[in-house]
Amino acid sequence: MNQDEKRQFASKTTKAEQQRQRLIENKAYQTMERLTRYMDRYYLDALIGVIPGWGDAIALLSAVPFVYFSARVIKSVPLTLAVLNNALRDVLMGMIPFFVGDIIDIFHRSNIQNMQMIRGFVDGDATVIKQVNQRAIQSAVVLFILLLLIALMIWALVSFGSYLYSLVASIF
Repeated sequence: MNQDEKRQFASKTTKAEQQRQRLIENKAYQTMERLTRYMDRYYLDALIGVIPGWGDAIALLSAVPFVYFSARVIKSVPLTLAVLNNALRDVLMGMIPFFVGDIIDIFHRSNIQNMQMIRGFVDGDATVIKQVNQRAIQSAVVLFILLLLIALMIWALVSFGSYLYSLVASIF
């Protein structure tokens, strides 16, 4: 490598490091770090999921910074699809009744998975980037199916609740 090539390489490395540092200092990134810590490491996701009817919807709000960061800051459609895929899968599993979904939430940890993918993009990890790009179409199909399943689960839970209400009402 001659001197000019070395300077260009150093300049590119410096720019990449500065961009990485700007991304890490972004408020959304810092919010994602905190959410990951509280929701998955301290199991707040599973605890919130216990709230009947609303817990999983509230927990889904924790995915908003991840979606925002991947869509608006990093501007990666495949990454955004993968983040949405993880978040909706977490909601669907959390909606399984009789606290089974809440137990699954303890082990699924979608926020940690999303944070690892985003860190891979921020750090320029070629393996993570390639993996997410390969799953882009799969994620779009899975997102559609997950949205459909979530709608069916809501319908089933509302129907079951109505049935239980009518059963209890007929006794009294």
